[in-house]
Amino acid sequence: MTLTLSPWRATAATVPLGLLLTALLAACSPQGAQTSASTTSTSAGTTAPASGTAPASGAATTAEATAPELRLGLFPNVTHAAGLVGVDQELFSKELGGTALQVSHFANGSQINEAFAAGALDAAYVGPGPAMNAFMQGVPLNIYAGAANAGAVLVVHPDSQAQSVADLAGQKVAVPTRGSTQDISLRHLLHENGLKTADEGGDVTVVPINPADMPAAFASGQVTAALVQEPWGAVLENQGARLLVDEKGIWANGDYTTTVLVVNRDYAEQYPGTLRALLTAHRQAVASANSQPDEARAAVARQLEEMTGKRPSDEELQKALSRTQVTWDINETTLAEYAALNQEAGFSRQTPDLSELLRLDVVRSLSE
Repeated sequence: MTLTLSPWRATAATVPLGLLLTALLAACSPQGAQTSASTTSTSAGTTAPASGTAPASGAATTAEATAPELRLGLFPNVTHAAGLVGVDQELFSKELGGTALQVSHFANGSQINEAFAAGALDAAYVGPGPAMNAFMQGVPLNIYAGAANAGAVLVVHPDSQAQSVADLAGQKVAVPTRGSTQDISLRHLLHENGLKTADEGGDVTVVPINPADMPAAFASGQVTAALVQEPWGAVLENQGARLLVDEKGIWANGDYTTTVLVVNRDYAEQYPGTLRALLTAHRQAVASANSQPDEARAAVARQLEEMTGKRPSDEELQKALSRTQVTWDINETTLAEYAALNQEAGFSRQTPDLSELLRLDVVRSLSE
């Protein structure tokens, strides 16, 4: 099997203007992607039609129909452990059979939404915030499975005097990107403690920084706090940062979805056989991550190093995974409450119809 790496960039030539604007609005990121994504292809494969392409005239979609290629997006975070384990242990490749797997690495939800708009992705692991906003802006995707609960913490610089969220007044706080799940969670915490962000008329400045770059941002004094996914919270702690709010204190005692698996709606309907294979491998990866923690940590470490050039220690990964529930299911009650938080944060004027957004019947019908 040959592995190749190449950068992915959205350009005006590849992204229709209307779709690109939709993706940027859905991601709620005025600056767009902060870094380019890289791509790993498991085989040369046959190029698949762009996501959303209708079947050829006269072609019949059956329950066994499979795609020539699956383009999957991932972040270098422990909250994406299911995807990282599935790639590292080749669970996706085995289940997909003759469907070539191409894995692209992204830093945040803004990049994921741009890639969907460019027709460059068929499926991705992403936070529920960007997924909801993309859906409500008309991006043709649905949530087909959960991937992780909790797995994010609020830490402060070792020199910070903050002892509570209320003490963050006047400080600069890092989040992965504007409109991310962590940004939404931060704004809710601030509101609960009588604070607002600068763009809401308050004095807390939210600074978008890719999670893997937050340790350097702390070291340089660019920010004094961060609400970030694991393992980067554990990495920051190991470098002297102090835990201010753990994963349970962020919201709902830790019983909230932080990562989902989304699939282009047209792709899923055109290739139900591939969708089923993807979700089968996803459930296998979740089971492996929970039943074989030592192997899972090693797999996550390898993938994080490949994606970022940085390898968290085994101690950091143990702490990170202890704060993260790797799961394929979704607590729909807390997801609905989270949709209300997304609206409260000002990233949408309404909440999505979860009966239209969620398509969990297939993953719930599968055995591990």
